[in-house]
Amino acid sequence: MGLEHSFTNYVKEKYYNELFEALQDFITDQVENLELRLNVVEEIDEVNLSDIEIKQIYIEDLPGTKIDFDILLEAHIEVSDINKRLVDEQEICYQWFHYECTINLDTHFKNFVIKHIDIYNQRKNRKKIKNGLSEYFVPIIYKEDLDNVATNFLKEHYPEALITPIKIDPELLARQMGLTVHMTRISKDNSIFGQIYFKDTVSTFYDETHDKTIEKKVEKGSIFVDPNCFFLRNLGSYNNTIVHECVHWHLHKKAFMLKNLFDEDITKINCKVSGGVKGNKKEYIDWMEWQANSLAPKILMPLNMFKQEAYSIIQDLMKEKGTNDLLVIIEETIDKLAEFFGVSRLAAKIRMIDVGYEEAIGAFNFIDGRYIPTHSFKKGTLERNQTFSIGAVDAGILSFTDADFAKLTSSGRYVYIDSHFVLNTPKYVEKDLFGNLTLTNYARHNMNECCLVFTITVRSSDRIGANYHSECVLNRDENSPFEFDISFHQGYENSTPEKQELFLEKVIMENMEMYGKMSNDFCDCLAKVKDWRGLTYKEIAAKIPMDDRQVRRIFNGESNGSLETLVAICIALYLPPEISFHIIDQSAHRLSTRVTSHQWYRYVLMYFQGKSVDETRDFLKKYDVTL
Repeated sequence: MGLEHSFTNYVKEKYYNELFEALQDFITDQVENLELRLNVVEEIDEVNLSDIEIKQIYIEDLPGTKIDFDILLEAHIEVSDINKRLVDEQEICYQWFHYECTINLDTHFKNFVIKHIDIYNQRKNRKKIKNGLSEYFVPIIYKEDLDNVATNFLKEHYPEALITPIKIDPELLARQMGLTVHMTRISKDNSIFGQIYFKDTVSTFYDETHDKTIEKKVEKGSIFVDPNCFFLRNLGSYNNTIVHECVHWHLHKKAFMLKNLFDEDITKINCKVSGGVKGNKKEYIDWMEWQANSLAPKILMPLNMFKQEAYSIIQDLMKEKGTNDLLVIIEETIDKLAEFFGVSRLAAKIRMIDVGYEEAIGAFNFIDGRYIPTHSFKKGTLERNQTFSIGAVDAGILSFTDADFAKLTSSGRYVYIDSHFVLNTPKYVEKDLFGNLTLTNYARHNMNECCLVFTITVRSSDRIGANYHSECVLNRDENSPFEFDISFHQGYENSTPEKQELFLEKVIMENMEMYGKMSNDFCDCLAKVKDWRGLTYKEIAAKIPMDDRQVRRIFNGESNGSLETLVAICIALYLPPEISFHIIDQSAHRLSTRVTSHQWYRYVLMYFQGKSVDETRDFLKKYDVTL
């Protein structure tokens, strides 16, 4: 069914005659009250309706299968003068009228009733519709109303969940709604995680045992969940799927009835793993999926009950750990909430952010194959599509494509730690027990002071609707289906204290001073940076590690060494990027932009200043690059 199959167009096609005849009777009876703008006719003799054009329909949802709707239409009215000898032609006037109508959808739209007609008056006829429907019978729900909709859903179908924090049993919820849940393979490629049927039919499923498609009789009100949704993901996904389908039944029965009016073969809604409806990319279908996706976790975690349980868990954990620092317990809090409410870790995290715990944004972010350490920042620092965290590949791409980013980050002012670009000062950066660079505790609590901000957009828009994935942009986890584009947030200024700025300026000035001393002689450059750092050959060799005699031979020009060794020496000496690149340029080796490994060497030379060779080597191993 195409977009043309809306209720507006259905009314135009099916009820034109009824609307026309009713209005003809109305204008005949009310001719003296019509507000016609006449230019030729002086005294009205007759008025006849020649055409009507529907301009707008406002639909209000009613209990059961009924709807009320208001129609605004423009009438084309032929008016003749009482003295026909003075008028050669009839005059055409245009007037808007307002209809109040009702219909019961259960009778296949046959009992259409016009309750009232009057001349349209913008003030008089403008009324607030309480439960509005779109012209495709999809409920009109705004983001700020989602929690109220979820609460009303629970009041009707699972009221005990609003009394005290409990784990909702989705199968019990379905039974209380008159629905039945079946676990069966739906598709061979696991592309459909759930589906719900709105009428009796025969449908196809995947028989895993015999590796073929089979047919089954299905009754109205049946929910099917693919077991791979559970076994390949988690219990939260299984619970969410059932509630997701229950939302479709609760909100979208009338949308289905309208669709079915034009296409009797439509029997169900299939929901894809990536979050959309299989086989249909129409806008109204996207809205239905956005509603089901948005409401399911809010139903499983009712707002007030979630707040109560979150507060209780936080207090217990703080007492148990002997801390008042929420960052210390935020990950454990999220996991306990996920277990309590039977949802995924990601769903519990997003819900914590919803209820005001912005600290959760910095928890369980999965980047470059690992979860980065938790962090927090001043409330209101980030927009919903912004982050402090960036993957190494994205950062590498930005360094080539964004001149401002490259200039800012290649100066030695920032260092790349735990997927963040952090101001390289002692207040924010320190070494751990193993000599590796890490964020200070202060930095992890005040990321807004020391980190660059990046804007995130979703690359895979064909897989999932923007309205749905926008809620998950800042919440990437290990199983996330989303792909992102990252861009440098232009104009962001760090709120660093004056002393930190002075320290940075001092370091950068020292770097520039040393860079100014660099000559075009390879050995001379190595000797100068060795003295600058105050390290012996043996100390440099221990940091790599390699034989100190080999280090001495490279420094003395007796051996060219390898490019990998030169990169390791630059890392071991903690050299700023411009000095490292200058030294390599004077050597027998070159960094090529066409060689993948060389691109990664360039990356670590730019952003790993201060890190150990072991840290750098471990990082490069993830990208199959040796050092």
